[in-house]
Amino acid sequence: MTDTIALPAVYQAIAAVMQDVGREGIAKGRRNQQQGYAFRGIDDVYNALAPLLARHHLIIVPRVLTREKTEQTTQKGGILFYVVVQVEFDIVCATDGSKITACTWGEAMDSADKATNKAMSAAYKYMAMQTFCIPTEGDNDADASHHEIRGEAAPSHTPAPAPTQTMSKGDARADYGVMVEEMRRVTSTHELKQWGKMNAERVKLQPKDWQAEIRKSYTELMEGLQYAEQASAEAEGELEDAR
Repeated sequence: MTDTIALPAVYQAIAAVMQDVGREGIAKGRRNQQQGYAFRGIDDVYNALAPLLARHHLIIVPRVLTREKTEQTTQKGGILFYVVVQVEFDIVCATDGSKITACTWGEAMDSADKATNKAMSAAYKYMAMQTFCIPTEGDNDADASHHEIRGEAAPSHTPAPAPTQTMSKGDARADYGVMVEEMRRVTSTHELKQWGKMNAERVKLQPKDWQAEIRKSYTELMEGLQYAEQASAEAEGELEDAR
């Protein structure tokens, strides 16, 4: 007789939520009017997940580990509060009390007292999207960023370069680490696009799987910066309305 191992119920519940949400995904149904890009709001994530979490008896409990707040001045002379939080989320199954913990970061800006709230919302959104593998309805991030970088990197006045031989992982390792660190230092979507334009050929020298990792990091960073800039634009609008 073969003994079966009973897994904690939280894993089965998470898999069930993934199956349910995977049928439709969550579209980028909102649009930032200042920068002109589509984004997926926290309310969209809440509305999609809330009934599924209840159906499969999952509870999500946040716990803030760190919080950093700085002040920044807008181009119009206003003050913005910039908050970064590191948050752990306990995902608990109510049927047996089993749980797993996910940890993520959230960033946001606001002209009043909402920066921390927005940063917490950002942390929850990206935790949920990654934990439950939420599809994004055609938002094929890795491929999209790959084509964008290549398109921007090809100068119009020069012919396309010949195919480049990739380096071995031993030779590429040092530059891979440098590129990852360079991207982490970027502070705006414009700066990140410029980095992509200048380093497209450099990325092609990396082994194929490392190229994919760089493009994935690029995409995730771009989405985070877009969220922060969208929050900043909203905060400036609120500041203008308050005057």
